[in-house]
Amino acid sequence: MPLHPQAEAYLNAFRTDLGVPLSTLTPETIAQLRTMDAFAEQRGPIVPLARVRDDVAAGVPVRVYRPEEGDRPLPALVYLHGGGWVFGSVDRNDALGRDLAARTGAVVVSADYRLAPDHPFPAAADDAWSVVRDVFERPDAYGADPARVAVCGDSAGGNLAAVAAWQARDAGLRLVHQVLVYPIADVAMDTPSYRDHATGFGLGADEMAWFISCYAGDPADPRLAPVRLADKSGLAPATVITAECDPLRDEGETYAARLAEAGVPVETRRYEGAIHGFFGLPGFFDQAAEAREYAAARLKEAFR
Repeated sequence: MPLHPQAEAYLNAFRTDLGVPLSTLTPETIAQLRTMDAFAEQRGPIVPLARVRDDVAAGVPVRVYRPEEGDRPLPALVYLHGGGWVFGSVDRNDALGRDLAARTGAVVVSADYRLAPDHPFPAAADDAWSVVRDVFERPDAYGADPARVAVCGDSAGGNLAAVAAWQARDAGLRLVHQVLVYPIADVAMDTPSYRDHATGFGLGADEMAWFISCYAGDPADPRLAPVRLADKSGLAPATVITAECDPLRDEGETYAARLAEAGVPVETRRYEGAIHGFFGLPGFFDQAAEAREYAAARLKEAFR
């Protein structure tokens, strides 16, 4: 399939994911880039909700979105943002957090996990797991039903969601679902989609190599590369969303296939002609709303 026309238009304006040469990325420029958001107006409307508050979950800053008034326990969705473990924040993903709460009817707990290279591996994974565990241990603090907890993440956040899912399994905590949106499932960078989409499709192979070097974990550790997890049986049912023209496409689909082989109920949907990052930018991509509605439908089914 060719690039979707909206993806082509986007790439004509923004050739790379970072927008700056890798050689210019010093600690100072990284800090500066974290405060900027050239796509703020394209992340979607700020959906009004019954309650939005900032809190702390086991030492990790979180933003909690409640879509309805009252105090009855609602399903809970822990959301983990993307950004290569280096960028991204609750503030930058505020529109998405609100949208997920409105679409799913769940309390969304969006985690502001620590970022590399200031906090390398496994800091982000540790923070993600701390938030998931805290929702189970203190459901009343979130207005959550501990029998209906799910995780969702995109890109690096998809990696963290996948890792938290097997940590929950190993701790005896039952997640009802995991939504992994173009997740980083491996760090080998040796798939056909990496070769076919190494440059010219937004997120580049060289940028991914830089992100991985910043996070700097053992490539064989399943906390970095969940596809390396030896036993995938008993993991939460999964929805895996991929983009056709994305270096991460194959590893996400491979992870879904490995889940299925282990007996995990999984559904995979590839968005044809799409590029990495589309899910977070409904102002650019109509497919973002389509994918969000699909993910929300899968989550609502799991919550029921």
